[in-house]
Amino acid sequence: MFDKLLVCNRGEIAVRILRACRELGIRTVVGYSAADRESLAVRLADETFCLGPGPAGRSYLNISAILYALAATGATAVHPGYGFLSEDADFAQACESVGVTFVGPPSNVIRLMGDKIAARAAVRQVGVPCPAGTDEAVWDAATARAAAAGCGYPVVVKAAAGGGGRGMRVVRDPAELPAAVAELRRDARAMFLDDRVYVERYVEHARHVEVQVLADGHGNVVHLGERDCSIQRRHQKLVEESPSTVLDDEARERLCAAAVRTARAIGYVSAGTVEFLVDDRGDVHFLEMNTRIQVEHPVTELRCGLDLVEWMLRVAAGERLPFGQADIRLAGHAVQCRINAEDPARGFAPSFGRVTDLRLPGGPGVRVDTHAYPGYELPPYYDSLLAKLIVHAPDRESALHRMDRALAELVCDGITSTAGFHRELVRHPVFRDGSHRLDFIDRYVNPDGGLRPAADPAPPPIQRREP
Repeated sequence: MFDKLLVCNRGEIAVRILRACRELGIRTVVGYSAADRESLAVRLADETFCLGPGPAGRSYLNISAILYALAATGATAVHPGYGFLSEDADFAQACESVGVTFVGPPSNVIRLMGDKIAARAAVRQVGVPCPAGTDEAVWDAATARAAAAGCGYPVVVKAAAGGGGRGMRVVRDPAELPAAVAELRRDARAMFLDDRVYVERYVEHARHVEVQVLADGHGNVVHLGERDCSIQRRHQKLVEESPSTVLDDEARERLCAAAVRTARAIGYVSAGTVEFLVDDRGDVHFLEMNTRIQVEHPVTELRCGLDLVEWMLRVAAGERLPFGQADIRLAGHAVQCRINAEDPARGFAPSFGRVTDLRLPGGPGVRVDTHAYPGYELPPYYDSLLAKLIVHAPDRESALHRMDRALAELVCDGITSTAGFHRELVRHPVFRDGSHRLDFIDRYVNPDGGLRPAADPAPPPIQRREP
């Protein structure tokens, strides 16, 4: 196991990694920005190293500064968490070139799955279904029109280097396609330094279902069940749960087997997630693979009893998984609400400032992952995630009751959070009956952040069908 590890991230995931390292006896260094000088991660670390000023481009995204921090502190491993450089193949390759262990998959795997066109081709080779679309980049309007005609409208134009909801345009009218391609190419060049785009069929009325995989460097791959992440706002997840309400046992097994095939085919190592869309006919479509730990990983941990961050560290140190698929036992139902520092009444605008009081819920089956504490000042440079509230119970109905109780106990004064919004959401009849889709927020949330009781007409129910 490593003697010393650098955490080049912030917020709750930095705290999460520090705790896993401490339980394994690994000394930690937190690389932080000047804006995070008073963060909980800085307070908990064995050592700290300032990477630069507050803006992420000059600190958490500064590869040269992080490599210097590794050399200066003598850390022999680095955990990137999620976001920032966690899926940056150049960063992983730079770590490999200087003999530092990158806690995650090899750089070539990150590069492959980060190229969405290449990723589509890779998963199709092992029988994983993808939406109809182009196999190569689309450079002009004529090629885009031909591709869209073959797919059928609506289509989505995606950046080859995009992902996580960034770099995409939904097109319903053929007349709008040329402008969408041109605009997305410009945006992709600015965001990702890669202006390649492609066209695929847009899957409407869908559910987002992802499968957690864990693989070691000795050829062992297991899945840890699925998570349903269909409550999203602008392609950003708000609520995650496991198991999904739209899969029966046979469909679930086939979906999870497809994720394992994907991981094996690309030589995956570490924790990762294969994401799918389930349409209203029950058909499954590959979306992308996240080659990192996910924000929603606690949902899986509560069901399987494994510490995913610990196993990322163990696998990165060369250990074999001491268990196989038959040893994995998934129990009960888990739900996670992302508590963001946002004001739903103002269009979910960020709410920065000082947390004057913080009282966290507890009791059986309740977990809170947070970096906040009374007196903590939220800096304005980063995402608004304040805490993750996760509950576990024997069944979904009990889990939702437990989440409602936990949300009622949560107090966070000094800023505005989404806790009240989540309490309305977990009581909403469409969410309670499990019939919600990716368009839930658009259909049911008012401009003031409140929820409408129903929408008419409702989309047809998803049919349970084998992937």
